[in-house]
Amino acid sequence: MTPRKRYAIPLPGRAPLELGGCTLVMGIVNVTPDSFADGGRRFDPERAVADGLQMIADGAHILDVGGESTRPGADPVPADEELRRVLPVVQALAQDGRVPISIDTSKAVVAREAIARGATIVNDVSGLQYDGDLAAAVAAAGVAIVLMHTRGRSRDMYREAVYDDVAGEIGREIEAAIGRATSAGIPRDRVIVDPGLGFAKRAEHTWDALAGLDRLAALDRPILVGPSRKSFLLSATGDRQPPGRDWGTAAAVTASVLGGAHIVRVHAIREMADVVRVADRLRAAAIRH
Repeated sequence: MTPRKRYAIPLPGRAPLELGGCTLVMGIVNVTPDSFADGGRRFDPERAVADGLQMIADGAHILDVGGESTRPGADPVPADEELRRVLPVVQALAQDGRVPISIDTSKAVVAREAIARGATIVNDVSGLQYDGDLAAAVAAAGVAIVLMHTRGRSRDMYREAVYDDVAGEIGREIEAAIGRATSAGIPRDRVIVDPGLGFAKRAEHTWDALAGLDRLAALDRPILVGPSRKSFLLSATGDRQPPGRDWGTAAAVTASVLGGAHIVRVHAIREMADVVRVADRLRAAAIRH
């Protein structure tokens, strides 16, 4: 096991995001009525803000606010509805100021309005494939971007789940996404990459992606991994409702840290913050020996 490379991701209006020392925990704030993981409990903006503030108290280093479910089979949400859901939450959490706020969207208009209210990271599950204006919006604002690997859209992505070399193909397709970003004027040093566990990947592909995570280091960009409560875990644990998948998530988070992740995106912050601390210590011990 080799040390993770360290990165400092520039963020407008605040200190750079320092990555590669301790693993950072990104808290998921879904402002949707149909979230698979929390049953839509944060659809009320006041509840979403209160839960986000509690996540910070529990150890979250970043909050990721989203207003459109991206689970396989999900229906698209119009931009005006997505804006209505996320903007009050982004603004309130950004005003708190303790951690950077990420907007989980693939729409340029949503990204622009969220950035205007304090978001400093755009988390794009499409890898700049859905909205041709998003890259320019990110470049103009000087914010960071997470480029996730996927194929197709939520309603048909499993048709694209055909691989000969999962980790290798993910790496090549993310490199193409980085090319789309830099061609639009986004500096490479503002890019974070995500292998997209569960997106256009059946369970066996997701396990291969997680096992091959270290191969993404060749991209020379920090890595974000989001295993939290996802259905691939059920192939190991048996049937569990999303809140009952946290033990499986803990194992996947540990594997992510040991595989080189710089950030893990999770729901249960207090518990996963402890998992990350233990995994970081194990990783440090392995490097020493």
